[in-house]
Amino acid sequence: MMAEAPHEIRFQEIPAGEFRMGGSDDDKFVSAVELPVRQVRVAAFSISVHPVTIYQWNQHRGDSIDGHPDWPVTRVSFDEAQAFAASLNARLPSEAEWEYACRAGSDRIFPQGGNLHPEDANFLYDESGDPVGRGGLSPVGSHPANAFGLHDMIGNVCEWTADLWHPHYQNAPADSSPWLDDGHLSRRVIRGGGWDHLPRLLRASWRDWAPESARWDNLGFRLARDISR
Repeated sequence: MMAEAPHEIRFQEIPAGEFRMGGSDDDKFVSAVELPVRQVRVAAFSISVHPVTIYQWNQHRGDSIDGHPDWPVTRVSFDEAQAFAASLNARLPSEAEWEYACRAGSDRIFPQGGNLHPEDANFLYDESGDPVGRGGLSPVGSHPANAFGLHDMIGNVCEWTADLWHPHYQNAPADSSPWLDDGHLSRRVIRGGGWDHLPRLLRASWRDWAPESARWDNLGFRLARDISR
């Protein structure tokens, strides 16, 4: 049974650790933007179990965005997502935090293994280009959680991260802080793949960019918080 979408934003604590960030050796779809693979140290943090929903956005912003209340909120710019996070004493996750949370200890192409099926995530086409998905957003929690208990880390909506866009990982931070030096100003990294994508764009290592002003119907966000010890 899938988890019911909550009205309040729930956070899951993610333990500190290390992981290999970037494209897997057995992944034929790896591109230069996912390389070189590197070891990254991740500090403990917490991240929302689901992407922010339309209900949560409307509740905290006082807006009236249309759509199923349990769909991820979309058409939100980077600055708006960042401001929403700050209003709740939260932030956007860094790219490294996002991939670490997505993988949840796995080094496979997808968090659950080497292949992806429609019951695993919300995506539209198979690798042959045939439609296999619902063709639109689904309520958060409609697909199984990963090993960290997080839903929709792949599929449904792409997600904003805090990092500026760099077309490779050369000289990237060795820790999980956001990479904000020498990147493309006004472009931010997005992760996860959306409802209208092929499986290759839902891989754990897939990354792309969006202009900070983007308001796309397949782009949302989730929240992160630091953990004080």
